[in-house]
Amino acid sequence: MSRRARTDVPPDTFDDGEGPEDFSDAAPLDESPEIDFDFEPGAVTAGTEVIRRFWTTLPTSPGVYRMFDHKGDVLYVGKAKNLKARVGSYARGQAHSNRIARMISQTAAMEFVTTATETEALLLEANLIKQLKPRFNVLMRDDKSFPYILVTGDSEAPQIVKHRGARRRKGQYYGPFASVWAVNRTVNALQRAFLLRTCSDSYYENRTRPCLLFQIKRCSGPCTGEIPLDEYRGLADAANAFLAGKSNAVKDRMRAEMEAASEALEFERAARFRDRIAALSAIQGTQGVNTQGVEEADVFALDEQAGQFCIEVFFFRNFQNWGNRAYFPKADRTMTPDEVLGSFIGQFYDDKPAPRIVLTSHAIEDAELVAAALSSRTEHRVEIHQPQRGERKNLVDYARRNAKEALARRLADTASQGKLLAALGQAFGLERAPRRIEVYDNSHIMGTNAVGGMIVAGPTGFMKPHYRTFNIKSEELSPGDDYGMMREVLQRRFKRLVKEAPRTANEAALAALEGGPPEPVPEPQAESDAFPAWPDLVLIDGGKGQLDAARGALEAVGVTGVPLVGVAKGRDRDAGRETFFVPGRPPFRLPPRDPTLYFVQRLRDEAHRFAIGSHRAKRKREMVRNPLDEIAGIGPTRKRALLHHFGTVKAIQRAALEDLARTPGVNAATARAVYDFFHAGA
Repeated sequence: MSRRARTDVPPDTFDDGEGPEDFSDAAPLDESPEIDFDFEPGAVTAGTEVIRRFWTTLPTSPGVYRMFDHKGDVLYVGKAKNLKARVGSYARGQAHSNRIARMISQTAAMEFVTTATETEALLLEANLIKQLKPRFNVLMRDDKSFPYILVTGDSEAPQIVKHRGARRRKGQYYGPFASVWAVNRTVNALQRAFLLRTCSDSYYENRTRPCLLFQIKRCSGPCTGEIPLDEYRGLADAANAFLAGKSNAVKDRMRAEMEAASEALEFERAARFRDRIAALSAIQGTQGVNTQGVEEADVFALDEQAGQFCIEVFFFRNFQNWGNRAYFPKADRTMTPDEVLGSFIGQFYDDKPAPRIVLTSHAIEDAELVAAALSSRTEHRVEIHQPQRGERKNLVDYARRNAKEALARRLADTASQGKLLAALGQAFGLERAPRRIEVYDNSHIMGTNAVGGMIVAGPTGFMKPHYRTFNIKSEELSPGDDYGMMREVLQRRFKRLVKEAPRTANEAALAALEGGPPEPVPEPQAESDAFPAWPDLVLIDGGKGQLDAARGALEAVGVTGVPLVGVAKGRDRDAGRETFFVPGRPPFRLPPRDPTLYFVQRLRDEAHRFAIGSHRAKRKREMVRNPLDEIAGIGPTRKRALLHHFGTVKAIQRAALEDLARTPGVNAATARAVYDFFHAGA
């Protein structure tokens, strides 16, 4: 396929109206590029010619460029202060690293977006990398949002809750915290210290007597007037002050009130203040490393071992350590730590606000540009430093030690995982250790809310981004037909796999597993560390019947050469007595204490957990499903307006058309749609 340069961007955004660009001042390309490569030079020359064709029409303005292979997959996303100069560097007579040469050799097309400033280009580059996950960029593997603590400000009695996602609700947000566990622990301690409610607004507004949390002294009971609202808001203000870093002042005030209550012989009241002080001390005591001179900062420390990278991130807010998390970005081993860390930070803050100070273990490239880009997305100035001495240097060193230890643990786990995969391949008669294992299981209750689950494991453990759920759709299946469910799940999975990732480079390995000669591979293989799309081994939770159903499903979609193994539980469903069914072999067991058996049990249990969890989530959604959700044109806002006006769905169902039309926020067309929905058979 071919792509043209992306110059048809919105004129009000990128076009200055000056007409065609003048490229006469750009440096000319060398006529005979000399590239340092360790593979066939013809492919590099072809890629260079492709880049040269696009280079001739490029402007000298800032922007972002994308390189594509012949299948249209994105190879690389980069930003440039001068697009013409940057792209031209790929086709000049300069020596390239093997990584860059490989990238050039696979380039078949390019696209470009011009921006007003280099800062905009940097932000767009980070966003595109996270979306497209190009093969030759540094990739942030885990980009889950971080949890925050929210003290709400949109109700008469503030609520303290865990929060993820966009900050649309009014209130004070504190975070980020490194894990949900850290948030839950902190919220529980704050409940004991400040007696704030955690219930939803609807639950709070409909209470007629205090709930259990009031009885166990975890809430002050504002819902039923157990505490005056003014006094309750004082507790919320104290919680805000503590989370904002004024912890010592809050504790001093509590100590004074405890002593005053003790002197007045109000020992029960004094004991409550004592317990609240202890709860606050517990929060501070579990913070690990706190700071004296750094109020707000994120610390990034990188360690490299055996060609792999680990970046440890510590979060410091309000002079407190709010946790840390280790990341293992995917990056070419020829890249320098500075390059990896700089690219990682840009992606890290793509969807979250940056603190005032970012401390790094390495001097990243274009630190001032990155800081300016982060500042443009927040309401304060962001600074990036590589500290050389003092407390900040100690924080970076501490984070770097954690990165080194985390990477060492990961390398050890990977080595152990590799041994288990090799043993598993040997146990099931595979030609090589499997790199991708898929495990399937179903979950339902008497055939209702049936869900199929697929979990994936690889050399680094469970690959949760690759997990999939399948809602059983076939209406021909009888309730509880596990074999039919398995056939549907596998047919849907492999039909899509054949369509999205046709077997090319995988055919040779699969043919070898079948004992036949390797078939020719028309497409070049991807990088050796790329996680395969096709499974090297499929485990089915079940015995011979489930295995036969799985084989029939794969034959129905024309897929062969995928090893299948059925894992049947032992008598009384005892773990350790599993029987394995492999096509062409009699059923067999593994020794009771064989590590391979434990490994299969872990895989089977994870698939069981995932399938049951998906089923429970679906069943819960069905139980709380509102009939209004089935009416076209009724979104959350109008549904809320109807429920607030009428109180219940039954009242909406009994309402006259005129009454529905008088609901605030509901127009005549919507009122008619609601009325017709409930009176269709009348």
